[in-house]
Amino acid sequence: MQEIERKFLLKNNSFKEEAYASYSIQQAYLNSHKERTTRIRITGEEAFITVKGKSSKSGLSRFEWEKNIPVAEAEELLQLCEPGKIEKTRYLIKVGKHTFEVDEFYKDNEGLTVAEVELSSETEQVKLPDWLGEEVTGDKRYYNSYLVQNPYKSWKE
Repeated sequence: MQEIERKFLLKNNSFKEEAYASYSIQQAYLNSHKERTTRIRITGEEAFITVKGKSSKSGLSRFEWEKNIPVAEAEELLQLCEPGKIEKTRYLIKVGKHTFEVDEFYKDNEGLTVAEVELSSETEQVKLPDWLGEEVTGDKRYYNSYLVQNPYKSWKE
């Protein structure tokens, strides 16, 4: 139940030409404490409750537990969540033996697009596609739980 991933900003939207699937996501947080978060997520016909722990020092890994729940229950739980909601489209792109998940955000986080790739270990090598930009692994500003409280549109350069 350890999540290990790297996170990147994007140089451009050319990833969309390589996507083999995409779907809408809406999510909110029952708890967004810096030591642990509890998220409710709806992705089309599926819904999940997820608990995530504090990130490792490197920012590459953290505890993650996820359970599928009925969409109707998720919709009710969304009403109990802290203020703010994340809305985004997720694109799936196969690169070598890895699948990159690229999230294009909307509403208060419009203009932000982030790619993630899950790994089996912190030292696993991964082929990086040309459309990736700066690596932001471990930068808490790019965690969805941070974006709910500090939307991208409010960031100052």
